[in-house]
Amino acid sequence: MRRCVSKSDTRRAAILDALADHVLAHGLAASSLRPLAKAAGLSDRMLLYYFKDKSEVIAATLETIAARQMAVMGSAAGPPLPLAQLRARLAASLLADDAWPYMRLWLEAAALAAQGDPQFAAIGERIGRAFLAWGMAQLAADSLEAREADAARLLTSFEGMVLLKAIGMEDVARRAIA
Repeated sequence: MRRCVSKSDTRRAAILDALADHVLAHGLAASSLRPLAKAAGLSDRMLLYYFKDKSEVIAATLETIAARQMAVMGSAAGPPLPLAQLRARLAASLLADDAWPYMRLWLEAAALAAQGDPQFAAIGERIGRAFLAWGMAQLAADSLEAREADAARLLTSFEGMVLLKAIGMEDVARRAIA
C-alpha cells in the first residue's frame, strides 16, 4: 500500500532542504533555532510546528545532508572494485572542494560526539554505518569477511584523509592514494 504524501510532508521536506543548505554553508555553530528558522523562511515557533524540538531539527537536517552525500556517492557507483582502486576513485571526489562542506560538517559533528554529545554520537554512527554498507556494496572481495574488513579500511582511510585536509595536509592525504 502506498503512503499518501501530505502537504505537511512536502513542506517539511522543503524546510529540511533549506536547513541543510544553511548548515552546509554555516556549520553547526550557526545552528541555533532563530538562524535555522530564518534560513527556512519561518519563525522559530513555526519551525517547532514541524519538529518536536531543536534536537529533532538538527537530527533531521543532518540526515538530509547525509542522504544528499550518499546520493552523490550512489551516482558514482559502478562495478565492484578492489579496495585500492575504489579508494583512489573516491578520494578525488571526497577531497574535492565541492565536497568539502559535507566533510567539514562531518568533522564538526564528530568533534561534538568526541566531547560526549550523545545526539551527535548516534547520528555519526548512523552515517558511518551507512558509509560502511555503501563501501561493502562497492568492494570486490573473495568473502563477506574480506569485504567487511575492506569497507572498514576504506572508512578509516577517508576519515584520516578528511582530517589531514582540515589541518592543511591535503598533500599527505593525496600521497596516500597515489
